[in-house]
Amino acid sequence: MSYTSIMAAAATDSERAGDFIFDWNELNRKGRLVPQAFAMVDETLRDGLQNPSIEDPSIDDKLRILHLMDDLSIEHADIGLPGSGKRAFDDVLRLCREVVDCKMKIKVGCAGRTVVADITPIIEISQKTGLAIEACAFIGSSPIRQFVEQWDVALIARRSAEAIDMAVKAGLPVSYVTEDTTRSRPDVLTTLFRSAIEHGANRLVLSDTVGHATPDGVRNLVQFTRSVIAGTGAKVGIDWHGHNDRGLALGNALWALEHGADRVHGTALGIGERVGNPAMELLLLNLRLLGQLPPERDLTKLVEYCETVARAVGWDIPLNYPLVGRDSFRTATGVHAAAIIKAMQRGDAWLADRVYSGVPAGTFGRHQEIAIGFMSGASNVNYWLRQRGIEPTEMLVTAILEVAKGTRYLLSDDEVMAVVTGAAKPKT
Repeated sequence: MSYTSIMAAAATDSERAGDFIFDWNELNRKGRLVPQAFAMVDETLRDGLQNPSIEDPSIDDKLRILHLMDDLSIEHADIGLPGSGKRAFDDVLRLCREVVDCKMKIKVGCAGRTVVADITPIIEISQKTGLAIEACAFIGSSPIRQFVEQWDVALIARRSAEAIDMAVKAGLPVSYVTEDTTRSRPDVLTTLFRSAIEHGANRLVLSDTVGHATPDGVRNLVQFTRSVIAGTGAKVGIDWHGHNDRGLALGNALWALEHGADRVHGTALGIGERVGNPAMELLLLNLRLLGQLPPERDLTKLVEYCETVARAVGWDIPLNYPLVGRDSFRTATGVHAAAIIKAMQRGDAWLADRVYSGVPAGTFGRHQEIAIGFMSGASNVNYWLRQRGIEPTEMLVTAILEVAKGTRYLLSDDEVMAVVTGAAKPKT
């Protein structure tokens, strides 16, 4: 499909949406939702693997996941902590070589504490592969962390500067990560941010390490950070790294973009430390539906990306999970199914994908599904049979509905076919 045809289809979609959908989300909006250019950082292979209930994927699975990130045009990936052990080092090295050998577009980074033992392996892998790996150097900055660790601000600033200096001297871009930024004092952050910038950090990563922030906190912190950067006169990026302890991670990430962050972090299915991070697939889904991603950006591999990660780490995707869950585009309710079927009978896939769905399944590589259950009507059965080339006679439809109404669940395909087969048998 050519760029011209894609843009024409997008224009048609927009025009049709205006005819059929009143979008309260856009009412009184002042300008573009995200005013600046932005990028995504995929933390699946780093923070995602810190979830206490997952398995460390094989290197083959990690390579496949990295390729899917690249296919989805995710701009950056944090691919691990090579200082944490030999297997971690070897896997990061292999992933970096894959990026080079396959000429992948995605840029990679690695996390490490602000200590020589963690920065050295990143430099070593960079030198082995010729890849400018982003060094994401982290240290706690909140009063509660300082108290537990018996650190003072001078010690944090000194350790941070030493790690940044080491990475910069090796020619690596540096993101300075203040852990627990959302519970840190403004004066401490000002000291640490200015020092990091003076020593050559390219980015400041605002971390909601324990999922403390609300949207107001996100706005306040991002705007504060922008003012600190402006005071230095430097050009330094701002990242938002959130967690989902209050269930606000997705909204907070979108809010961070709106208020000035130019990169946000996420993981496949939101897996990560404790209850996880913003879900990458839901970030991309919402940014597409909010008109913040170009229509030519192909997101049809989002489901494969999520399913691949789930298999690789031993994760069960909830049935009702948005976009990827088994039930996200499936209905057995008679009224809902009837409306979808009427749209399909018009030959109007656009209409069928939206009449009972706020997310157009086809945009993301899925389709609407009509099932048969205890809340179904004749339209469900007629559609199900026609999809399989079976003539929906009145007797057959009645027989299937009778079985469906007597159950407490959706009928499986085998159960429906058993009724079809039974109805086809001659009476003896």
